[in-house]
Amino acid sequence: MAIWCARLSVDRWRLSLAPNGEGVERGCGPDAEPTVLITETAHGPRVDAVNDAGALAGAQPGMMLADARTLCPQIQTAPADPAGDLAFLEKLAIWAQRWGPWSALDPPDGVLVDITAAAHLFGGERRLLDDVDAAFAKRKLTVRAGIAPTAGAAWAMAHYGAQNRGARLILGGHEDPMRRLADFPVAALRLDGDVLTVLRRLGLKRLGDLADITQGAVNRSEAAARDALHRRFRNRKSPSANPLIRLDQILGRVPEPLLPVVQHTMPLVQRRLMEPLRHRSLLDQVLADLATDMARELEGRGEGARRLDLGLWRVDGEVIVRRLEMAAATREPAHINRLFAEKLEGIDAGFGIETVRLRASWAEPMDVDQRDVEEAAERHGTSLAACLDRLSVRLGPSAVRRPIPYASHLPERSQIWHHPLSPESAAHAIVEPRARPLKLLDRPERIAVLYASPDGYPQRFRWRGKVHEVNRVEGPERIAPEWWREKSTVRLRDYYRIEDDKGRRYWMYRHGLATDGRGGMPDWFLQGLYA
Repeated sequence: MAIWCARLSVDRWRLSLAPNGEGVERGCGPDAEPTVLITETAHGPRVDAVNDAGALAGAQPGMMLADARTLCPQIQTAPADPAGDLAFLEKLAIWAQRWGPWSALDPPDGVLVDITAAAHLFGGERRLLDDVDAAFAKRKLTVRAGIAPTAGAAWAMAHYGAQNRGARLILGGHEDPMRRLADFPVAALRLDGDVLTVLRRLGLKRLGDLADITQGAVNRSEAAARDALHRRFRNRKSPSANPLIRLDQILGRVPEPLLPVVQHTMPLVQRRLMEPLRHRSLLDQVLADLATDMARELEGRGEGARRLDLGLWRVDGEVIVRRLEMAAATREPAHINRLFAEKLEGIDAGFGIETVRLRASWAEPMDVDQRDVEEAAERHGTSLAACLDRLSVRLGPSAVRRPIPYASHLPERSQIWHHPLSPESAAHAIVEPRARPLKLLDRPERIAVLYASPDGYPQRFRWRGKVHEVNRVEGPERIAPEWWREKSTVRLRDYYRIEDDKGRRYWMYRHGLATDGRGGMPDWFLQGLYA
């Protein structure tokens, strides 16, 4: 079953203005004035959705706001919220599992529900559609639902099926699908806009026209058209760019993989208090109990918390929320209590707090407690992750940074500063470790080097006004420039580990070769110092 939320953005905007559903009927409330939902683009505001009054005034999705105001100068605007629409659609997909064992997203405004062997529980497919219409009408959402043996056919029925009766949006398994879908436009194949333009230029406007060409040819012209169609789209592997694949999916010849939406419940513990709390000491005791319960809950799931939300419900109805983010997953109650102690300073309990709730809104898999060195350090307050958590709570998360390895062979780019509470990106891969000095200069400093030949080992060098005699040399280690981000004339580097006559060790490199044809004689730079 395909459920199409035909006015998802507009319905969400309208319900946000009237959350109780009052005044949201057609012709009154927010729909009484022409309104469009817009998105800012490089060429100006673009219309993403239009309410009924705006559509009557001539506004259409996809046009620029300036064009819409030319047709209707008094049109009102509101910002579009694509991310909010997608989040709402995910919740809707989970809620729609009341009609089937699993559901999948059909962005940007649809949901697919598997109702195999489930329709009889509602009295048949027709009554199932009636139940869907009633459930969404109760929530003031405009939807159309269609049922078919395949996901593509159900989508086509919901979007382009006849609207007079619910039974007309049902394609039975015993029916010939092309007989019902032949008059549907080629847009029912869920194709990209440029592909639809190509099909229209070829004179293919209905599914029946496309099916006749792909299945067989009556005359020579149809055979030529079929061969041209196969040649044009045979190399396109994406279903949305290949009408032949989409048609086979609708007819059930090719399977269409769908990704089910799985509800992931967040760990939550709470206390409903018999007497409201007004003193900080009692609140700390309740928080300690909740932290212990949360640790037990997380341990049972094999996870650790990265973000915790503490909600305090006061007697007068006001809710106080405090959020805590941590640099590493944890389920240590003492650590959680210590961090929340900073967050609870200055809490106004009013006439008392009657409910305390702790929820882990971000959890990550965590290994079983092995009592290792890191855990022992955390128990004594010396863990790096615990230190980052304390600094973030006291100074603010934007005031703390930590260095992490970065996928670059150039020493000055081999690490970047990262937010301590954000997960590391997969792009921050660790390059093969090599011997590097503990101290790198902020910028490589030019030095004067005396050597036997332009490409030979250095024998003496001058750095910061002092001359150093070279006793030992190791190298070179050659590092090529990053050609994908630098000019082709950048020279390579040959790195050397140098020890002078006083036992001090340096890390320097020769920038270029005398024979590379990318400049004159090579320059020397000192970049690091060994301890």
